[in-house]
Amino acid sequence: MSVTLLAGTATASVAVAVENPATAPAATVAATAPVENLIVGYKSSATEASSNTAAADDAAAKGKKAGKKAKFDRRLGTGAALVNLGGTVAPAEAADVMAQFRADPDVAYVEPDTRAYATAVTPNDTEYAKQWDLFEPTAGMNVPAAWDKTTGSGVTVAVIDTGYVAHSDLAPNIVAGYDFISSATYARDGGGRDSNPADEGDWNATDGECGLNSKASNSSWHGTHVAGTIAAATNNSKGVAGIAYGAKIQPVRVLGKCGGSTSDIVDAITWASGGSVAGVPANATPAKVINMSLGGPGACGTSYQNAINAAVARGTTVVVAAGNSNADAAGFSPASCNNVINVAASNRSGDRSYYSNYGAIIDIAAPGGETRRATDTPGTVTTPENAILSTLNAGTTTPGAENYKPYQGTSMAAPHVAGLAALLKSANSALTPAQIEAAIKNNARPLAGTCTGGCGTGLADAAATVAAVTSTPPAGKYFENTADVTIGDNTTVESPLTVSGVTGNAPATLKVGVNIAHTYIGDLKVDLVAPDGSVYTVHNRSGSGTDNINQVYTVNASSEVANGTWKLRVNDNAGGDTGKIDSWNLTF
Repeated sequence: MSVTLLAGTATASVAVAVENPATAPAATVAATAPVENLIVGYKSSATEASSNTAAADDAAAKGKKAGKKAKFDRRLGTGAALVNLGGTVAPAEAADVMAQFRADPDVAYVEPDTRAYATAVTPNDTEYAKQWDLFEPTAGMNVPAAWDKTTGSGVTVAVIDTGYVAHSDLAPNIVAGYDFISSATYARDGGGRDSNPADEGDWNATDGECGLNSKASNSSWHGTHVAGTIAAATNNSKGVAGIAYGAKIQPVRVLGKCGGSTSDIVDAITWASGGSVAGVPANATPAKVINMSLGGPGACGTSYQNAINAAVARGTTVVVAAGNSNADAAGFSPASCNNVINVAASNRSGDRSYYSNYGAIIDIAAPGGETRRATDTPGTVTTPENAILSTLNAGTTTPGAENYKPYQGTSMAAPHVAGLAALLKSANSALTPAQIEAAIKNNARPLAGTCTGGCGTGLADAAATVAAVTSTPPAGKYFENTADVTIGDNTTVESPLTVSGVTGNAPATLKVGVNIAHTYIGDLKVDLVAPDGSVYTVHNRSGSGTDNINQVYTVNASSEVANGTWKLRVNDNAGGDTGKIDSWNLTF
């Protein structure tokens, strides 16, 4: 099957492999897709940031100036306003309305409401013995050796995807989720948002139904496949084993017919991590891990980034798929967002899968599979046994009988890492998202094969990573300052951290974990100051109106003596937004 994008808004595809990535229509479709809604973020000082009435008046006025209808629709969980354009309009017409918002100094950002769309390659088979991705020494993730210490018990993992189709190998581990698809047409369930995240099928009946170059396709049951990799019931004498089989899965439905919108996905991220979304009941079991096997072309938008930052600030680790266009992941979203664990796909030989995105922003690789060899004819399926086996459904449109099938894609790689994150959180509940990310990256092993373009720190290794977080860390290796330091407007503040007991110089890969609460990180310049006064800039006024910095940076500090007083220096370069250094740490 090919990944396509919805015509009607700028769209994003679920990160699953296409058989011929070079001809995937993602980039061209996004450039010509009509737009239905805009997402508008107001600065915190603006009346429209808190008043729906003011936001509605502002939308109507700006639409009138552009000669278009613009109506306030609702408030997103991040606080941004969703503005309806009165139906689908051409990109140029939407740009006219966006220009009115951008000209307003009270507006932090405005962007089209995009969509995400799921599909995958579907060869056959079943049984744990065929789950090479868990245990094979060459390119498996070394999962069984981790089960002696943790199985993920006590952790909920939200799968933000197509929802859940009933499967007996998953049912014991399912907790209440939510359906965030706001359009009844795309939801196929007769209504908008509701508390039933059942997957109603994402099939396309005809070519072109979901926009330019879209193809007719069967339902993918994508979310159920992803969920099985993370937490299928295990030791139950049937089917497949989940990586974190003691964890719970929270299905959060955002993808239906012709994909899903950014506004719905943003609210899903907010709700799944324990945040509040207007009109939606509170999440009784907030997730400590979120898996998003979805994405598409374009840099990370502010709407995505704000929601992700807020989720991480609540203590939720966010895992995303890198994408399947055999291209630099920096050009895809949410893979290019900060504060996520960005996962590339590797194959059974330990090479980067031919379809997987790559690049400097990849954090880690994990098994994603490959259903043909590089020398085989594109579009063929010659090695189904080399894909990722998981829970599925036999229905071609609406649900049918449960079954198991192997899929390939970075969509399949991401849940391997989400499952590992659940194992880590279960093994050590005090771990922060930054510490979980650092542990996964620092304990990876080299790929057995090659990765042209960059696959992060290597192949995720479950056993090594779990062992690292359950053993006593070496003395003098990890240092943290958790004292709050207020960041005022147009001020410079510092937080000191004394390092002792480390021999020699700091490493070339010094890990700097930064947790800053601030309502406009585009105001901030963040430096690491070495004991001798040398300055290493880790953040320099990027991110515009995004909230909060929760990220691990890597600094080449090999010329610096390790022991001494290090400082995190934060310079606020504008007025109107303040915050604090919540905590920061160094890992040698």
